[in-house]
Amino acid sequence: MPWHVDRSAPPVYRLVNTGRDVLRGVSVTVAGRATVTVSAPASIAPGDAVVTTVSGRDLARGTVLVVRWFRPDGDEYLWHVSF
Repeated sequence: MPWHVDRSAPPVYRLVNTGRDVLRGVSVTVAGRATVTVSAPASIAPGDAVVTTVSGRDLARGTVLVVRWFRPDGDEYLWHVSF
């Protein structure tokens, strides 16, 4: 998994690319009752981050972030981030 979630400053979360590859077509959506504001560039270089703000009640019970990206070989990946 090329991501690390920096949870040090909620409601702002940083999704850091800890892998060796540039990740392309990155998008972040939310499943649940929360709202999300995200600044997701199309490509995330190693060490760079997607910054997202998640607002809502009881995130641990009813909210999941869905991160989507493409690796350099074109394979699509999805990752669910729970609170």
